[in-house]
Amino acid sequence: MKRCRAHHRLAGIPDFPTEGEVFAMTDTSDLERKFWKAIEDDRTMMLGITGIPPRPMTALAEDKQAPLWFFTSADTDLAKGLVGSLGKAATATISSKNHDVFATLGGKLVLDNDPAVIDRLWNPFIAAWFEGGKDDPKVRLLRMDPDHAHVWLNENNLLAGVKLLLGVDPKKAYEDKVGDIDIA
Repeated sequence: MKRCRAHHRLAGIPDFPTEGEVFAMTDTSDLERKFWKAIEDDRTMMLGITGIPPRPMTALAEDKQAPLWFFTSADTDLAKGLVGSLGKAATATISSKNHDVFATLGGKLVLDNDPAVIDRLWNPFIAAWFEGGKDDPKVRLLRMDPDHAHVWLNENNLLAGVKLLLGVDPKKAYEDKVGDIDIA
């Protein structure tokens, strides 16, 4: 059984967890399914590493599973920050276009210019950024190996507001809308 920290929302916005408040979750499959759907549909994540603030990047995932892949140029801060390292601690966040899924991932980001992976993931949107195509000397492929992900679902804002007005504790209905998913 997975465990998650309870969160509450005020006016439909996820709030910070209450210290020590823990609820048991029996099933996180809905969270996981919606998380991967958000990645597939939206792809834009904020990605940062130790010492380099997050910036918007296009995330690619194969078969709805980790790792997450990001193309960048050799002259970006992220690529430069990873040169000569075995990877750095990274954080990525996503907010789906319709704001029904929010997630934060933590893990390790490494340079991984595997030609086979570049071939598999290459597409016209990536090609538009590199004049020399896949063989452009500036192409850098970053691999994020997440070790944890926390997902919030923002559903039924109106219903939560009505329940609050009626004196019903909205946190009870929200317990299955937040949790940690197995992404590693």
